Amino acid sequence: MNPAGVVQWPCAAIRQAIAPVLPGFTVEVLPEIDSTNAELMRRVQTGRSDPVLLVAEHQSAGRGRLGRHWHGSHGACGPGTLTFSLGLALAPKDWSGLSLVVGLSLAQSLHPDILLKWPNDLWWRERKLAGILIETVTLTHGAGSRYVVVGVGLNIQRPEVAGLATEPAGLTELLPQLDAAQTLGRIAGPLVQAIQAFEQHGFAPFQADFNARDALAQRAVSLSNGTRGVAHGVDGQGVLRVQSDAGWQRVMSAEVSVRPTPASGPAVF
Repeated sequence: MNPAGVVQWPCAAIRQAIAPVLPGFTVEVLPEIDSTNAELMRRVQTGRSDPVLLVAEHQSAGRGRLGRHWHGSHGACGPGTLTFSLGLALAPKDWSGLSLVVGLSLAQSLHPDILLKWPNDLWWRERKLAGILIETVTLTHGAGSRYVVVGVGLNIQRPEVAGLATEPAGLTELLPQLDAAQTLGRIAGPLVQAIQAFEQHGFAPFQADFNARDALAQRAVSLSNGTRGVAHGVDGQGVLRVQSDAGWQRVMSAEVSVRPTPASGPAVF
């Protein structure tokens, strides 16, 4: 960021790195918008389906999974939250596990201590560092192709928000030298590469790396349908495996919300 306080986003460098593997790719930065995901979904409905990385320095109506509000912040040194959406056409054979691949790519680009809470969050020390929201719409051209909007909200500074179900964390607690612009430059290229690899090969090649960072592994969890059990990682399709007193459960992202169950020790089923 320059002395005048204007964020120097690395748009040119990101575009130069990604355009060769994603023709027509552009980068846009807006000072404020309701939601980057909502904006790209509006655009594709009007026929604009070019690949784009849309960054917002501030979101007035950011949202997360299941319609939850995403709390962003703005600090004295620039955006306290990095919020962006990546839009591109995609046609994988199996869509299962895409959000897990996105989270894994972000974590691998940032810090070895960042864990992944299935299916959409990045955690550090039991606190939420980032959330992911993926939306798609069918394209009229391209067999089996859909336009995918991958939204990411990443706390650069720890937000001061009370009453959240999970306490927030900030990236500067791990990497104090990074601001929002530097973070974007660090994660954008690898994220596109990971999504393209997922399109070609599915989730299976990412399974082991995801399970190595699984924040729920071997922990007691409760599902939104009232089931309780112990999480045992994900399978080759990104489906969460939970062992309950009723047997093994295969949990898909659209079915349940999973949270660690407070307990003094590990639950056994």
